[in-house]
Order: sequence, then C-alpha cells, then structure tokens
Amino acid sequence: MSDQEPRSLKATFAAAEDKRLSLENSPPSPSDYADTLSAAIKLYQSCLSQISALSLFSSNEGLEDLNTNDLPYLLVNYHLAELIQKIPSPTPDPTERKRLLAQAREAYERYLHLLDSYEGLLNPTYKKLLERYTDSPTEFSVAGSSASDPNARRNAKIANFKAEKELRQKLAYLRQRPAYAAADLELDDDESTNQRGGGGGGSTGDEEVVRSVHLAHLDLCTHLTFQALESLNRELEVLNMAPREPASLPSAQLRNNQAGDAGAQDDLRRRQGGGADSRDYSDKLDMPFSRLQGILGGSGPLLSKEGRPLRPFTLTGTRQEIAKGVFRPGHNLPTMSIDEYLEEERRRGGIIEGGGEASWKAGEKDPNDEDDHEKLDAETMKARAWDEFVEANPKGSGNTLNRG
Repeated sequence: MSDQEPRSLKATFAAAEDKRLSLENSPPSPSDYADTLSAAIKLYQSCLSQISALSLFSSNEGLEDLNTNDLPYLLVNYHLAELIQKIPSPTPDPTERKRLLAQAREAYERYLHLLDSYEGLLNPTYKKLLERYTDSPTEFSVAGSSASDPNARRNAKIANFKAEKELRQKLAYLRQRPAYAAADLELDDDESTNQRGGGGGGSTGDEEVVRSVHLAHLDLCTHLTFQALESLNRELEVLNMAPREPASLPSAQLRNNQAGDAGAQDDLRRRQGGGADSRDYSDKLDMPFSRLQGILGGSGPLLSKEGRPLRPFTLTGTRQEIAKGVFRPGHNLPTMSIDEYLEEERRRGGIIEGGGEASWKAGEKDPNDEDDHEKLDAETMKARAWDEFVEANPKGSGNTLNRG
C-alpha cells in the first residue's frame, strides 16, 4: 500500500503498534528516536480520527455489544499519552515540559472516561480511584490521604507492584494458550469487521479466549494509567519549583536594554573627552606611565570620590597574620607552661587538696616532741591527778565486805 492511499483503521493501528514496540523493544539510534516517536504519535492520532469518523464506540452500548477485535482500539489514548510523555523538551524552560504533560494528562483522562462509559470495564477499585482523581486531579495519589506518610506510601507501592506483576502474569498466561493464537488468526480474516478496522467471527469458545486476553490487557493498562498520573503530578511539583528565566520576561529585557543604552552613552562621553572621568579613559591596554608610577610608588589617594579603588591594597592585619604563619611549626605549640597550667587549675578549683590518711596525720603532732610544752604539761597534770587518786584510795580500801 502506498503512502497516498488511505489506510484502514486496522492497518493504521498495526503501523502505530509497530512503531511503539520498536521504541520499547529495540530503541533506535538517537538520530532516529525523534523521527520514530513523532511517526508513532501521528499514527495514533490518525487512529483517533478514524475511530471518531466510524463512531466505533458509543455510550449507549454495553460491554457485551463491543466487538472482540474492537477492544484493542480502546488503548489508543493510553498509548498516545505514553508516547507524549517520552517527547524530549526542546528547551530547558519548564513551560514547554508542562505543556507536554498537560497533553498526556488529557489523553489519560480520555482513556479512563471511555472505559468508564462501558459498564464492567472498570472494576470497583479502579472506579474509586477515578472518582478520587476527578475530585482533585493535580493532587491525586494512589496512596490516598496517607500519601504524606512514608510507611503508607511504601506499602502502597509494594501493593501496586504486586498487582502489576499479577496482571502481567495473567496476560502472559492467556497469550500462551494455543486457542488464543488460532482464534486471533480467524478473527483477523473476517471481512465484515475488517472494514471497520477489527475482526469478528470464529468459534464462540476461541473468541472468548481472545476477548479475555484483551480485557486483561485493558486491566493492566488501567492500572498503569493511575501510576502514570501520580508520577505526572510529582513531576509537575518539581517543575513548579524550577526558577523562571529572567530573559523570558519582557519587562526585564526592557530594563536590560535601557541600562545598556545608558552605559553606551556614558562610554561615548568619556571617549569624546566630556565629563570628569575623561582623563581616566584610554583605548590602550597599558596604563599611562604617570598613573603606573603613582601606583607603584604608593602615592595618591586609595579611593576615588565615587568609592572606586585607585590602586591595589591589602588589609594590613590579615597580611601580618599570614606573614607570621609562614615559618611556624606544623603542629600547635603550647600556650602556657605546666606550672602556669597547674596554677590556673588550682584557681579554678580543679585540684583537690586535703583528705586521706596523710592529711589526717598531718594534723597530729609527734608524741616524742620535747618542745611541745602544752602536751608535756597535760601529761604532768594527768600523772598528778593519778597520784592524788592513789593516795586517797589505798589498795584494798574498797573491799570491806569480803575480807580475807
């Protein structure tokens, strides 16, 4: 089929799927990536136009009224949103990325509302998620009100991962059944629905196998849609915190132009010799000898009237400190002697004096000290008192009852 001939919906959808799968399974070279991505998006957009022209889906129909080979076309908006999110931003400006995310969000919403129009395509869990998303699209999170809790968010991610794994295993199991391959070929060969872009016919049992595969695929894509919407909201939060480029603001650009014009006029006046600063202007890179001599000699003022430095200078305190530290040792030297340290510790009360046996004995005097008159007098008085007691109480004077 040539490019000029109109394609059927089936052929357009098949070409779009080939482009999308080529991006997922074997990514092309960077030079071909943008072309392949753009071609896939255009093919899916063409599918949407043909679906609308054929009135393939209607809100007046039920799930049982949908043809089996029409079920894959429900995923056109989902695949389109996926591809739009993969478009690289041409500029670092976050505004362009926000525009792409808005297009992806609209495609995801069209996909969910299309499934919601058919009773039975969305299970109760996905219906509740869709209601929550409809209430607050930009704040939607699969974890719900507990999204701020790290543990709840972690548990929600684990549950979503397990659910996604089960859906993928179910889809892979259904596709591996021999009846699916045989029934898929029979449905593709049916001419009655081929004109509408699908297939129909075949035995009832085989068609049910193909239908179950398509429904399982829809469940998996619906699950991934809510994950993508949450990820999209997180990315928008980051983009909203990105700083805006001042060059993109017309007022800032106008101010810059005005400042540039004023600077150019001042420069022109200095060139023409007008103004007080005309003597300081020179087209030469080398400074005048008179100014150079003044700078080297250290003469002349340090600052001009406008506050501009006229010659190089160094802070004296900092310079002296640097000079002192040139030949100093690599280690830190002591700042005081040991005696000074002990004296400072004693002043602060850090040294305990007194106590112990030595301190207790230090208060006692030597018993053999002959110069201790007070102690000698005390011993003499004690001896006299004892002598007087012995004289007053002779031996045996107290034993009057038990004599002899």
